[in-house]
Amino acid sequence: MCGRYATTTNPGKLAVELDALDETGSENDSGGNNFTNYNVAPTTQVLTVVERHDHGHPDDDPKLRIRRMRWGLIPLWTKVAEPGVPAKGKPLFNARADKAATTPSFRDAVKYRRCLVPMDGWYEWLVEPDASKKGKVAKQPYFMANADGSRLYMAGLWSVWRDKSLPDSDPLLSCTILTTDAIGDLTSIHDRMPLPMPREHWDAWLDPDHPAPAELLETPTPDRISGIVARPVSQLVNSVRNNGPELLEPLEGGTKTAEQIRLL
Repeated sequence: MCGRYATTTNPGKLAVELDALDETGSENDSGGNNFTNYNVAPTTQVLTVVERHDHGHPDDDPKLRIRRMRWGLIPLWTKVAEPGVPAKGKPLFNARADKAATTPSFRDAVKYRRCLVPMDGWYEWLVEPDASKKGKVAKQPYFMANADGSRLYMAGLWSVWRDKSLPDSDPLLSCTILTTDAIGDLTSIHDRMPLPMPREHWDAWLDPDHPAPAELLETPTPDRISGIVARPVSQLVNSVRNNGPELLEPLEGGTKTAEQIRLL
């Protein structure tokens, strides 16, 4: 599962770094940094990276674009609850990479609407002994991130939903993060993890004109996550109301090894 993550990515800066178009409208926001979020939860508006042709110019080369989307994919066939509003359904914020191509909610997106979700890292919870209450246990949050602080890009899928009775209404963009079997030391935290997409595979993954090679959906090799470490962080992250850099501060004792975690 990946149900909570952190991002300090500025869309304008990200667009410059990736030589992409910033389509988030961030130039109208104070500082263009309204996407800094230390406790991203499903249904939040998040940043994504897609590759698309200019509208009406399918023969031109596609371009990288930074877009904001609702985290929690809304299938295009979702019914209308009220004008311009989709009916509520299961919050599809994760999709299993090994089953997405055959799952009705995701199979169309797997073919032609794939994206990247940039993040600083993600949270998972591990049941551990509660030091303050003898004999009790507590859910301890861990933050998984690159040890060198570099940004992670996770594989995602996206969808465009429209109320067909309102042809002039703005489309609703939404996305989901693909997950795979955890590997390496990360198996000590959780049996699932988001699927990282290395830079050398971006062209094939984001290609809007061709399906992605099936091997990109497979469980990655350990070298793909060799730079990721897990560190225990404050239980403040348990509440989505808490949102600040203090959520990422490591607890006393710092990063734990896989062997230390297994001994808990």
